[in-house]
Amino acid sequence: MAGRVSGKVALITGGGSGIGRATAIVFAREGAKVAIADYNRDGGEQTVRMIKDAGGQAIFIEANVAVAKQVEAMVAKTVETYGRLDCAFNNAGIEGEMGHGGPIGIADCSEDNWARIIAINLTGVFLCMKYEIPQMLKHGGGSIVNTASVAGLIGFAGGSAYVASKHGVAGLTKSAALEYAKSGIRINAVCPGFIRTAMVERVIDGGSISEDVMIASEPIGRIGKPEEIANAVLFLCSDDASYVTGLPMPVDGGYVAQ
Repeated sequence: MAGRVSGKVALITGGGSGIGRATAIVFAREGAKVAIADYNRDGGEQTVRMIKDAGGQAIFIEANVAVAKQVEAMVAKTVETYGRLDCAFNNAGIEGEMGHGGPIGIADCSEDNWARIIAINLTGVFLCMKYEIPQMLKHGGGSIVNTASVAGLIGFAGGSAYVASKHGVAGLTKSAALEYAKSGIRINAVCPGFIRTAMVERVIDGGSISEDVMIASEPIGRIGKPEEIANAVLFLCSDDASYVTGLPMPVDGGYVAQ
């Protein structure tokens, strides 16, 4: 299998479903050896089977990105299996209580909800980069893409913890990109709009926002597909984006352009 990441090793967190799964499949199709990490073993192993059935190479690693030792072991397992690390998509994330029973204002957001969202969405990205970057430096560089959100570029009432975590990812991405720009590591973020994933379905089902409102809010007139984010991540990790770093890239049907 030859393609834009042929021969490269890619680590993808949150690879058991949604955007992570779609990206893992695209990377494998484009020639990468893929390590799929997720706390959901069934989902992650299913992604591996899908890739292998299509002729690609993949392994599954069970990991909670909020736990430093698990992240360190995740990166070590990837390198132990494939010998190096060239690309990383730090994608694992949650919406927290925002997606259940309607929006939650700051005064009603529990400390546990806040802490869990920040731990997974923001600290998880920090931990992933902390352990990925030294491995990339050993082999002359690499490319990292973090999952932020349109909620990392603008605010949403009723989702302050999620918005804060994703703004943090955008800022962390910019700073990390500057720190390693001369070391051959490019670091960017994707900022998805409304994408047809289990997370968005939970938000709809929880009553925070209706599907009709989502569609009406998108200038392009529809909800996005996970594969559309996957293709953006592929571009950012490929040599086609060799002059791109520090970018929180909206992939949002025009949402933040309004």
